[in-house]
Amino acid sequence: MRFEDIKKLHQRKFREQFSCFLLEGEHLVQELQKAASHDARLRASEIYLTREYAHWTSELPIHVLNSRHMAQLSETRSPQGIAAVVPLLATPAQHPGERAIYLHEIQDPGNLGTILRSLAWFGGFRCLLSPNSVDVHNGKSVRASMGAIFHVPVEPDVPLQALPGRFGRIASLDLQGKPISAPEFRDFDCYIYGNEARGLPREALSGMNATRFTIAGTRAIESLNVAATVNISQYELTRSS
Repeated sequence: MRFEDIKKLHQRKFREQFSCFLLEGEHLVQELQKAASHDARLRASEIYLTREYAHWTSELPIHVLNSRHMAQLSETRSPQGIAAVVPLLATPAQHPGERAIYLHEIQDPGNLGTILRSLAWFGGFRCLLSPNSVDVHNGKSVRASMGAIFHVPVEPDVPLQALPGRFGRIASLDLQGKPISAPEFRDFDCYIYGNEARGLPREALSGMNATRFTIAGTRAIESLNVAATVNISQYELTRSS
């Protein structure tokens, strides 16, 4: 891939055009290599590094860049000196027993990456993103995921109204509702979480008979961060099972 095209991968339209995304940092490249050992599609990835990483070994193709060129690829203030171009992969079909979380118009890439990291830790879930959500291959999302992007199936652009046709029982996390400590909280196929500022569209949820649950707290502040809400929910689902 041409260097000038790699630089364009910071923009979503070019990630879609070239069907590739860029990741940075030693840990993420290590996670890529581990994932590529199990998924042949990822072996089309290519690693770019500076001479400080001349010791690096990989079955993936390696290209050496000078520090100036590496800085042009990096979105971080202090480039680590190692990055990779990775092909965009089709999301695998949902397998029996796999459940889903649905994120409605999530905007913060750091939140999305943190959520993927939790889903990878607990396992058993895929992530569905509504239209107008942040791109999962945004550089900050990829970095915040700490490699979870290779372990959690992510479906973009899933309309909210498509959920009832796919899932028999749907729950939503809200400021009102039953506590997540209730035993029935673990019985749903899909769990819906709202936008960081606007929350969830209640009229649409009432039309699909989504059961509302809440995380008990003092209410000293208005709400929990969406990533924290997902994390607490995932722990509760695991603890209760």
